[in-house]
Amino acid sequence: MRLDDLAASSAPCCLTAPLQSRGVSLPMPGLDDAEGLRLPAFLPPVIDAHVHLFPDGVFEALWRWFDTNAWPIRYKLKTPQVLEFLFSRGVEQVVALHYSHKPGMARVLNQYLAQLCSQEPRIIGLATALPGEPGAKQVLRDAFALGLRGVKLHCHVQVFAPDAPELHELYEACVEADRPLVMHAGREPASPAYQADPYALCAVERIERVLTDHPKLKLCVPHLGADEFEGYLRLLERHEHLWLDTTMMGADYFPLQVPRRLFEARPERILYGSDFPNLPYAWDREVKKLVGLKLGDQHEAALLSGNARALFAVK
Repeated sequence: MRLDDLAASSAPCCLTAPLQSRGVSLPMPGLDDAEGLRLPAFLPPVIDAHVHLFPDGVFEALWRWFDTNAWPIRYKLKTPQVLEFLFSRGVEQVVALHYSHKPGMARVLNQYLAQLCSQEPRIIGLATALPGEPGAKQVLRDAFALGLRGVKLHCHVQVFAPDAPELHELYEACVEADRPLVMHAGREPASPAYQADPYALCAVERIERVLTDHPKLKLCVPHLGADEFEGYLRLLERHEHLWLDTTMMGADYFPLQVPRRLFEARPERILYGSDFPNLPYAWDREVKKLVGLKLGDQHEAALLSGNARALFAVK
């Protein structure tokens, strides 16, 4: 598959019979909240650990899907503009994520992102693979050889359960290369437009099986594991190789109550992430809300950059 062929096959497939979301009712409206010109000078360094970078056509297809099925995208910026926007506003580095949901996409996307990383050292690029696709483990090995620093998978979009047999070879590839895995394995936000029911695919018990079966796997679950916050809090306390990122759950946008102790119990393993540019609100909303928690200088510095440096081995 060529780069210019991706757009036609890049939007997630829809169910023929829509499913109902449980905790979040989608689509949701955008917010017209005020945005800052840049990050406040008093903040410690900031690494955004959850930024999406795609080829132009893929971005356009994703935005059409989001506008219809999830929320209106406020920042319809292509990759060069995404990077200029964040870096000019004080974000020091970004962890760049993407995902494939069709055979043949992963290699092209990985090559695209590896080239970006070679041109811009402030990008920490992660690879992707399609679970179950022939040669998926080799796709990751080749991506690591290109310099990509980890892996991103998405249970909802790629339609897999985290403890499914076809995932084991991908976990093994991550452990062999000592690369972390970022995997959207929480149940929410569960769009009725996904090809499968996220509540049938995802559960905190499934992630516990993964962590037990692959004890050396460094796993980061985005969105604080939404919506099973208490379950992921228990996993944080039991498993030393589990991280969570805050993406969109610290922004006070979804009607979900995040317990404060999720930020406090293991503060060395919570990362700030935004989901930029696919946001329905101001780019700095989540940072402001997280700083407003007043977790203390040490914990705040770890949340905003220190933990990302540790997980992704950034100097």
